[in-house]
Amino acid sequence: MEIYIDNRQSKALITDDIIDLLENVIKESLDVERKDKNYEISISFVDNHEIRELNKEYRGIDKETDVLSFPIDEDLIIPVPLLGDIIISVEKAIEQAEEYGHSLERELAYLTAHSMFHLMGYDHMNKEEKEIMRGKEKIVMKNLGLFKDIKGE
Repeated sequence: MEIYIDNRQSKALITDDIIDLLENVIKESLDVERKDKNYEISISFVDNHEIRELNKEYRGIDKETDVLSFPIDEDLIIPVPLLGDIIISVEKAIEQAEEYGHSLERELAYLTAHSMFHLMGYDHMNKEEKEIMRGKEKIVMKNLGLFKDIKGE
């Protein structure tokens, strides 16, 4: 498994510990889906301005969001399968961590799990889809010991 990191923001320091945590979230998400680890995934850390521009360009929504997921077409024939790209607004993650009363690390982990399930074909456009996707996210977070009520993990 290859994970490519592109840090294009200056709102928070993205430490090796955070990268290791997100790598564990990615592995656990793949395990939950019983997928092998032979994938390439990129994670880009951006600010609200950049994610707003991307959200406007690709989704037609002129508003910042916390995370965007861009799955790669499964029909591409390449030596190592590309699962896709995850783009996280660290600025928005900081806001949400404060709002929900937990650490930035926990918020980044959740956003990564959420995005991984989007990359693997899940969505939350209706109640049933949302319940399935949220259930999978909760399994990942529980398996890694990342609970909502723990602050400063």
